[in-house]
Amino acid sequence: MSFETKEEVLRQVLSHKKPRCPHCRVEMGLWEVPQIPFEEGSGWGTPYLFVCFNNDCPMYRRGWDHLMENYGHRASYRCICYPGTNTFDSMVVFSAIGGTGQIIDDQIIAKQKELQAAVKIELSALSDCYAHKDWQYALKILLDPVKTKKVRLRAAEIIGDIGELRSIEPIKNHKFKNASLSSKIKESVKKIHQRHFTRECPFCAEIIKKRSRICKHCGRLLPDLRTDSRSATV
Repeated sequence: MSFETKEEVLRQVLSHKKPRCPHCRVEMGLWEVPQIPFEEGSGWGTPYLFVCFNNDCPMYRRGWDHLMENYGHRASYRCICYPGTNTFDSMVVFSAIGGTGQIIDDQIIAKQKELQAAVKIELSALSDCYAHKDWQYALKILLDPVKTKKVRLRAAEIIGDIGELRSIEPIKNHKFKNASLSSKIKESVKKIHQRHFTRECPFCAEIIKKRSRICKHCGRLLPDLRTDSRSATV
């Protein structure tokens, strides 16, 4: 499964139980991979890893001598595990505190779980607004850049199902930076027009009846949708 943001990856990772290091059986810590530009084909392939930071781990203790004897480097190994798998590997560290700056501590995990709980509450509120046809609440959530993408996507979907024509203008005037959210909004605006048998004038962008031949706002002669549809199939 692919994810678009690190936040989504983190939510998925936190749903898994922390693995134990196969060398010392100590529970591994969650580690954020540093944002270092790797050459093509290299890198960890994930923004998060589980890492054993136990300084008494046999792998870590033996690693100092192994790397010095074989490569002449003052360094050692720490055991790593890829989230959601039983795949264990190792990474090189050059001191006892190497990599510890990227440890995801309990405070960060607690904050992420609070965010997950808030998302559930907001999704529940959106379900209520859908049941009561409260498209204005869904519009408010959709236009709020602080809300998570998951919540805003749900709001966009609801707008498409219950939104009125006057919801289109604020949506069209808002800049959405996320590609998937922008795509969902286009679908929703199209659904609103379909439900109200309307369209947008190609000249002045005002909303008009779908069967209109002349725009009541700018007075321009409009292309016949049926003719355009037939010519498109030729």
